[in-house]
Amino acid sequence: MKKVLIINGGQNFGHSGGKYNRTIAENTQEVLKNFDEVEVRITDVDQGYDKHEEVQKFVWADYIIYHTPIWWFQLPNGLKKYIDEVFTAGHAKGIYLSDGRTSENPEINYGTGGMLGGRKYMVTTSWNAPETAFTLPGEFFNETSVDNGPLFGFHRMNAFVSLEKMESFHFHDVEKNADVERDMKRYREHLSNLFEKELKPHFA
Repeated sequence: MKKVLIINGGQNFGHSGGKYNRTIAENTQEVLKNFDEVEVRITDVDQGYDKHEEVQKFVWADYIIYHTPIWWFQLPNGLKKYIDEVFTAGHAKGIYLSDGRTSENPEINYGTGGMLGGRKYMVTTSWNAPETAFTLPGEFFNETSVDNGPLFGFHRMNAFVSLEKMESFHFHDVEKNADVERDMKRYREHLSNLFEKELKPHFA
């Protein structure tokens, strides 16, 4: 049995009601229902949580799937607080043991003290920015991808606790030119292909 933790980081804040990322999380559940031997747990950050229970969910899971909007080019405040609280509570309790260094040789091995080895994660993000803002010369993000730019710190955070990155999926232009049906179809195909590869040995 493979275990998947879905973390919905959408929030009801300002003009955002959190509906878009709730829809993404629901689509994730629908796709995972197509796979035998998969157990799913869900955390909706905006509904509240117990940080110690969340630590146990990370330890329990084989795969963690984060769903988050991007606000002002960063994670929303609720999801950032969740990560700060849960990862700190997970110190020496299954998430990370140390920063990996020793006092004898403190110059090397930073970031190697994670305790979640053998587990993988993926992330979806949703943006008002169009995809071309990241790809066209002269546009806002200077041809820097979401993963190598705004999400660089997020990915290093997951590496710090020894999680292995899976291919991300990013939703663009969701405010002015949203096509929810098209984008969810593309996302379901992405997720299905990803988990078919991940779980293929178990089908043999």
